[in-house]
Amino acid sequence: MSYEAELATTRAFFAARAAGWDAKFPDDGPRYAAAIGELGPLDGAVVLDAGCGTGRALPLLRAAVGGAGTVLGLDLTPEMLAEAARHAGDAALVAGDCGRLPLRDGALDLVFGAGLISHLPGPARGLRELARATRASGRLALYHPVGRAALAARHGRQLTPDDLRAEPNLRPLLASAGWRLDSYTDEDTRFLAVATRV
Repeated sequence: MSYEAELATTRAFFAARAAGWDAKFPDDGPRYAAAIGELGPLDGAVVLDAGCGTGRALPLLRAAVGGAGTVLGLDLTPEMLAEAARHAGDAALVAGDCGRLPLRDGALDLVFGAGLISHLPGPARGLRELARATRASGRLALYHPVGRAALAARHGRQLTPDDLRAEPNLRPLLASAGWRLDSYTDEDTRFLAVATRV
C-alpha cells in the first residue's frame, strides 16, 4: 500500500469514530495526567501532541508548560480536530501529517504521541520527521493508557513478535530515526516509552 493510501485509510478509520471516541474511554484522564507528570518539569516548553485525536492530552500539556510554553495539537483527521477544539483551550490545532510537519527544524522540546506509533503510515518516516522538528536533546514520549497485552486483549488478538511497540522492535526503529530510547514501561495499566533526540 502506498504512503498516500495508508494516510487515507488512517483518516477514514478515525473519521468514523471521532464523535464517540471519548465516550469509549471515559476514565483515561488520570492515566494521561500521570504519564505527563512523569516527563518532569515542562515549564516554557514547546510541545507537540502528535496525533492528538480528540485532544484529551491538550489541557494537561497546556497546564504542564505554563504561561510561557506552547502546545500544538496535530492530527490527520478533520473530524478528530473538530472534537479536539472542545478541549484545546489556547493550544493551537493543526491539520497535518506527522510525516510532513509544518514546523521548522528543531522547533520542539517535546513530542507527546498517545497511541501514535501503531497508526503512523510508514512509522520510520514519521519518526524521522518528528526528530527533524525536535531540538537536539529534546524528547519523544510514546504513550498509551494500557499496555500492549491489555490492548491486544481488548481487540481480541494475540501479541505478535512484529508488534512495533515491543522493545526489541521499537529501540532500533527509534535509533534509525534519530532517537535514543531512554526508558520503556509496558504494564497492563500503561505503556510509556521515552526517547531523546540525538
